[in-house]
Amino acid sequence: MSEPIICPKCQSEFTYEQDNLQVCSQCFHEWNPAEDSSENQVLDANETVLNNGDSVVVVKDLPVKGFPKSIKAGIKVKNIRLRPDSDHNIDCKIDGFGSMSLKSEFVKKA
Repeated sequence: MSEPIICPKCQSEFTYEQDNLQVCSQCFHEWNPAEDSSENQVLDANETVLNNGDSVVVVKDLPVKGFPKSIKAGIKVKNIRLRPDSDHNIDCKIDGFGSMSLKSEFVKKA
C-alpha cells in the first residue's frame, strides 16, 4: 500500500484523489500535488496561499519609517506582486503611502 498524501493545510492523512486534484476529507482543502512547491508559496496570516494580482487586507496597524502616521488595520491593498525570496515578500501601492513592501504575515486575502 502506498503512503498517504498529507494535507498541506491541516496535516491530515485522510485525503483522496478527485480528477487531477488531491482533496482533504477533514478541511476540504484542494490542491494539485504535482504543482505543490511549498518553498515558493507565500502565505497570509490565515495560511492561505497568495497569488500575484490578489487583493489583501492589512490585519494590524503597521508603523512606517519616515511617516508620521501608520498603515491602519483594515486597509485594502489591490493588485499585489509577490517576491517569495524576500523577507518583505509583498510589493504593493498603498493610497497615501505609495509603493512599499509588506510582510505577508500582516495581511489576509480579501
